[in-house]
Amino acid sequence: MKVVSLDDLPERHVSHNPEIRKKVMLEAGDLPHVTGFSQARFGPGQVASPHAHADMHEVFFVEAGAGTIRVDGEVYRLEAGTCVAVAPGEVHEVANTGSTDLVLTYFGVKE
Repeated sequence: MKVVSLDDLPERHVSHNPEIRKKVMLEAGDLPHVTGFSQARFGPGQVASPHAHADMHEVFFVEAGAGTIRVDGEVYRLEAGTCVAVAPGEVHEVANTGSTDLVLTYFGVKE
């Protein structure tokens, strides 16, 4: 068993934009197939640059705020309560288009 609290975790940078901060609740190796489970906060205007994962599904859940996710060139709206699953190889980019923090809880699962 592992128990963590967001309040107790240090902030780290998101690899696709070091200005965006995240807190990692589970890391690779904590659970089989899960590459990580984190919560990220995008300030207004912040963007995680386009990227893809060769062998990992990534699931995003919007806790708060507003933004967009571009997946293989198609733009989708993000708002509180939205869940988006991105498949391996799909190029994706997340942007905060709102005036408050975009808060995403997300995890990755190896194929």
